[in-house]
Amino acid sequence: MKKLISIFIFFTSVVCSFEACDYFVQADNESKAIAAPPVAKAEIVFVVDSLEKNINVPSPMLITEIEQLMMEAGLIDIKTIDTSIVVDLKYSTNNNFLGIDMYGDFNKCYLQPDVAKKLKRSQQILKSDFPFYNLIIFDAVRARSIQRKMWDTIDVPYYERSKYVSNPNNGSLHNFGAAVDVSVIDENGIELDMGTPYDYFGELAYPREEERMLEEGKLTHIQLLNRKLLRDVMQSGGFMGITTEWWHFNSCYRTEAYEKYKIIE
Repeated sequence: MKKLISIFIFFTSVVCSFEACDYFVQADNESKAIAAPPVAKAEIVFVVDSLEKNINVPSPMLITEIEQLMMEAGLIDIKTIDTSIVVDLKYSTNNNFLGIDMYGDFNKCYLQPDVAKKLKRSQQILKSDFPFYNLIIFDAVRARSIQRKMWDTIDVPYYERSKYVSNPNNGSLHNFGAAVDVSVIDENGIELDMGTPYDYFGELAYPREEERMLEEGKLTHIQLLNRKLLRDVMQSGGFMGITTEWWHFNSCYRTEAYEKYKIIE
């Protein structure tokens, strides 16, 4: 900004100098001194004010309250160790089964350091066979306060809530930063067809029902191959799938998580 201001001041000064010269020439012709027009200074001030108002100066990076909580707990942003993994937290938008933005401006994949390394390994395994594919993260660590909010928001009878969200009193592996919801995208950023969208609640999303769904014509061979690809790379990286969600992978069992980590409140 200083350079731009200097250029404008210099330009205005040069113009003023020419104007002043004209007046002094007239002074020579008329044998009397005429001062340069006083408007020059006002023009300079006006130009500087305009520059200050119109130049967009980047504001410092803001850290959200949620992210600060993750950092204090020792979790790490996956982008700091692998920039190729794509992050699209669905609970940071209205595009989720609750239809509510739970995370606000927070849209980063934070995990326990050893879990983040496993995810990086899974990405490397995927790209070794399919260089143009990438993992895309739909959810990673989820503070228990968010889990409670989700639990309280679900408009279903109390005894059915656990079908959609783990009871926050028990502690989900998401609350430890030891689980991820993930899929695969191609070189155009398009998700591979897994047969259902993310957070689809029904048997069609159950890995344990895939063979029956295939026999009934509700899933295709391509969809099953895509799911198998995702499971293979995640398991090779050190994760475990579950029987009711093709997108969810745990880094360890809940008992182990309680021994190794602390719940992010």
